[in-house]
Amino acid sequence: MRIAMVSEHASPLAVLGGVDAGGQNVHVAALAQALAARGHQVEVYTRRDDAVLPRRVRMAPGVDVVHVDAGPARPVPKDELLPWMPAFAAWLQRAWAPRETRPEVVHAHFWMSGLAALEAGRALGVPVVQTFHALGSVKRRHQGDHDTSPARRIALEAGLVRDVDLVVATCRDEVAELDALATPRRRPAVVPCGVDVEHFEPEGPAEPRAAGSPRFRLVSVGRLVERKGVETAVRALAVLPDVELVVAGGPPPHELHLDPEAVRLRSVARSLGVADRLLLVGQVEQPDVPRLLRSADVSVNVPWYEPFGIAPLEAMACGLPVVGTAVGGLLDTVVEGSTGALVEPRDAAALAAAVRGLLDDPARRRRWGRAGRRRALAHYGWDRVAASTEDAYGRAVRGASRRAVAPATTVETRPDQRAALLAHFDEQEAV
Repeated sequence: MRIAMVSEHASPLAVLGGVDAGGQNVHVAALAQALAARGHQVEVYTRRDDAVLPRRVRMAPGVDVVHVDAGPARPVPKDELLPWMPAFAAWLQRAWAPRETRPEVVHAHFWMSGLAALEAGRALGVPVVQTFHALGSVKRRHQGDHDTSPARRIALEAGLVRDVDLVVATCRDEVAELDALATPRRRPAVVPCGVDVEHFEPEGPAEPRAAGSPRFRLVSVGRLVERKGVETAVRALAVLPDVELVVAGGPPPHELHLDPEAVRLRSVARSLGVADRLLLVGQVEQPDVPRLLRSADVSVNVPWYEPFGIAPLEAMACGLPVVGTAVGGLLDTVVEGSTGALVEPRDAAALAAAVRGLLDDPARRRRWGRAGRRRALAHYGWDRVAASTEDAYGRAVRGASRRAVAPATTVETRPDQRAALLAHFDEQEAV
């Protein structure tokens, strides 16, 4: 099958850890390669953010990354990219117009990718599958006035839910959110994110700890943004005197002093008297993450909300017990009392109690770590995720084929929603 993935802001070639580079980049890169390993041809379309980038880059056998000219050829925050989606859609439509370059299915990652993919795909009769990775309604609920998403995001996401051929949710919690948002064309498929269980595994070198370090180490890996809840873990240190917290993510180490979230977290740590036990290490290259995880006793992943959360899976694959928040994808991946413990978001006391219980019980840490590794192998290897995604593509293609032969009076797309979307595109092009 010829597969096009659209990931407008999250290039699979990006260095991880920045504000807009995280789990989606990993997901797109790994899924594309796993699908190629199953015999498919995959092209990933992402926005050109540097003038020197070549148009096409071979990322892996069977996977090409294509840089799309849409907007300025420089980094732009993802929440400012909406005005360039009409140009992105037009570029895709031109690229896919010849029969020999037309994909059999398009998989859009993130809502703006969905807008561009749907316009191009519908014009050419190509079925479109949508993975949101995060929903605007959830983001607005948790961030309130701090949410920088475009004002029409939630309405446009609702239109996508109704209009794409199939929505692929990454966890069961997202299905409930989708049901509240809009009535989909057909029931969403649930396909989790995955983990490279050969790269992330318990055996191998561990990052050495400095002489005189506290007895125990917690590790948190992820983007350095407030909603990831690292402050909660910092506050838990105040009642965990024999524990250090290593936080990986954000800019390179030498730029951490310029990062607003890093500065804020260090200020919180100083106010609590735990600054000497908070280690912000900045951006860690993906090949080095397992070494860091193996050096820890417990993985802490405590976001306010989380569409899926790849970092807990990586920790589980490395044999680490996880203490996380009972939100989003963590409700599926972390099994309470078996592979980890779940607490409420922003509850430092509950987090500290769960961590303390694990640190004081090494047998339970080992038991939960082994169970986490088994769970990662059984359910979250990329080969399994790719097979489930392949099944979802089949559903979308079959559904599109049935629509193509149905009488014109049974068209499922809502004309009012399509007209509103097109009008919005026209407005943006005039800006």
